[in-house]
Amino acid sequence: MSKLETNQVDPATGTTLTLGTSGDTIAIPSGVTIANSGTDTGFGGVNTPSFFVGQTSAQTISNTTFTEVTLDSEYFDTASAFTSNRFTVPSGQAGKYFLFGAATGDGTNNYDRQHLQIRVNGSGVTQGNSSSRYTNENVPSGGGYVTSQVTQIYDLAVADYVSLYFYQDSGGSVDTYEPRCWLMGYKIIE
Repeated sequence: MSKLETNQVDPATGTTLTLGTSGDTIAIPSGVTIANSGTDTGFGGVNTPSFFVGQTSAQTISNTTFTEVTLDSEYFDTASAFTSNRFTVPSGQAGKYFLFGAATGDGTNNYDRQHLQIRVNGSGVTQGNSSSRYTNENVPSGGGYVTSQVTQIYDLAVADYVSLYFYQDSGGSVDTYEPRCWLMGYKIIE
């Protein structure tokens, strides 16, 4: 093995410098620092696709029924993969996703339970439940609101879709409090 010592290597023609050929391994020894002042491509990863969506008007949630939450306002959606209240994993983007949902219900009624689920392909995921108890004894004067939140990491395949479902058992219908209902997520770098 020969050793090349120099302070700078530039391409002989054009603007691309290639190190090695397909199948080669370029080893960077322990303790070496790579300083990048330019644009990096092909290193590590990014947390995309990612999305953050919310609700702009109240939705009525029937008693003792899981109801898909209407999420009609996109704050951002990097892959244009959120439509009709659902995020669908785009082609080439299978992997682990961090997902977070929150929903707030009108707290003027008695609650025994309020649940929130992130569902994959419409199927409930029991470990995604969040419960709250709110009774007239602790409702603030003039009413109040109950918020449930759920956080999960899911291993999703291409075309899997996720959506948010809300459940309450106040004895009657409850309206959501729209500024506080949202779903967000991003693909985890592995």
